[in-house]
Amino acid sequence: MCRIILQPIAEASWRATLTLAVRPDQQRFVADVVPIAAIVLAKAFIRPGGKIWQPYAIYADETLIGLVALAFTQSSRDDYWIYHFFIDQRYQGQGHGSRSLQALLRLVAEQHPQCRVLQLTVHPENHPAQRLYIRAGFEPSGEEFAGEPVYRYRMPDTDQGASPDEST
Repeated sequence: MCRIILQPIAEASWRATLTLAVRPDQQRFVADVVPIAAIVLAKAFIRPGGKIWQPYAIYADETLIGLVALAFTQSSRDDYWIYHFFIDQRYQGQGHGSRSLQALLRLVAEQHPQCRVLQLTVHPENHPAQRLYIRAGFEPSGEEFAGEPVYRYRMPDTDQGASPDEST
């Protein structure tokens, strides 16, 4: 089984991410812009909502297979969002989505120990993605954002994280 690696999209890799795509019938589930990486990289530069946007290329061993963006408010413990998570159409159906999501959850726990809640939205008709997120431990919040249901993942409690006197 291949190893899933999340790497920040950088000068050496950004052009390769522009070749990633989902099937045409999935495009509306991920972004309104083609290539998807273009919107992800623009958001990392523009920082909509005042959030920090960290785009990651997803690799299976040495092969670029997808991308995801983590957006968050620096001083927050619960304003962490997953955006534009997808596996390229050539690599779908091989378990990469589930394993990549688990890798992302580990990355957030390691690099953002103050994070207590991770959120995302899912297109209401994207049932495979909804099942993926629920299997990973995300729960529907009952809220909507931009017309899509919000799912939340409660990060496991650890002894790491913000000290009690830090604000949330």
